[in-house]
Amino acid sequence: MPLTKEFKDTVMELCKDPEYRKALLLEALESYLEDDIVVGNSLLRDYLNGTQAFGEVAAELQMKESGLRRMVGPNGNATAKKLFGLFKVCQNREGIQSADQFLGSAA
Repeated sequence: MPLTKEFKDTVMELCKDPEYRKALLLEALESYLEDDIVVGNSLLRDYLNGTQAFGEVAAELQMKESGLRRMVGPNGNATAKKLFGLFKVCQNREGIQSADQFLGSAA
């Protein structure tokens, strides 16, 4: 089901808050660890859409934007290498330097 413009605008507005962006990343990671790939992909997609970062992140990962969109799409099936690379780029964008700092932002 396609997202409504109102929902997209809401996510973009919420993504102006750095704590919200970090929470999205943490929730995505937790979803993957709980084997809920669809939800993890959806949360990463929300993060990338909300921050309007698909192009920049794809360039950092040395891949096409369309490939990144497929990777975090509903049927995405990223390799561990690509997925961890994506998380590393997103962490860097948020100024997160360590796992402790990343996990501490959720407390």
